[in-house]
Amino acid sequence: MGLASEEERSEFEQLCLQYPELVAARNEFEKSLEKQAFQQAIKPPDNLKEKIINKIQLQTSAGEAKIIAINARSGNSGWLRFVAAASVILLLASVYFVYDQFSENKKLKNSYNKLQSQADSIIKINEILVKEKRKSIDPDDAVVVSMVGTQPSPSSANIYWDTASSSVFLVVKNLPKLPSEKQYQLWAFIEGKPVDLGLFDPDNKNVILQMKNTQKAEAFAITIEKRGNGPIPQGPVETYGKASL
Repeated sequence: MGLASEEERSEFEQLCLQYPELVAARNEFEKSLEKQAFQQAIKPPDNLKEKIINKIQLQTSAGEAKIIAINARSGNSGWLRFVAAASVILLLASVYFVYDQFSENKKLKNSYNKLQSQADSIIKINEILVKEKRKSIDPDDAVVVSMVGTQPSPSSANIYWDTASSSVFLVVKNLPKLPSEKQYQLWAFIEGKPVDLGLFDPDNKNVILQMKNTQKAEAFAITIEKRGNGPIPQGPVETYGKASL
């Protein structure tokens, strides 16, 4: 209808490709606008058609043809423009509401999945402790450290550290498979110095590994080392995360 800029039209079309709700809202709006246009249409006088035909015949016989402009009543035309503008505003408000609700629901779903994953990991860790006849992790003593990739890669892992028993559990979320001569190694940083918490080979995602205990830690890191590496890091850091006590 000429009420949106080219940039706004392009953005709206892109959103329609992503969200079917917007397409449904647009179609519903177009139907309602068409319905309003027909309801407010001005019916021409019954004898108008006959007058136009007679006028054309007269001009044709005179060898002269003219274009006759038929203007709608200005009052009704202005009212229709007002209805159209109001409908567009209503549509944009509806589109924003749908998009906002969709985004909020997506955020809530992601938060729920993250909490559910953490809860599942705690349950599995507690099952390990029970099998070893050790106490479960008290939520007040548990520290969860989210470790993210330090390179442009999706590497990630979580540390579940029971500060009461010093137990450290590593939950592998996404670590690339290494060549056979390489291994991952977990480190705890104590007073700025790395302390070895063990080498490991993750077989798949979401695997839980019990690592060496530590009573203190300011941060945790995973490096890529030669198989069987000693107590000093030699390779690059794959993931890193600070511990908030």
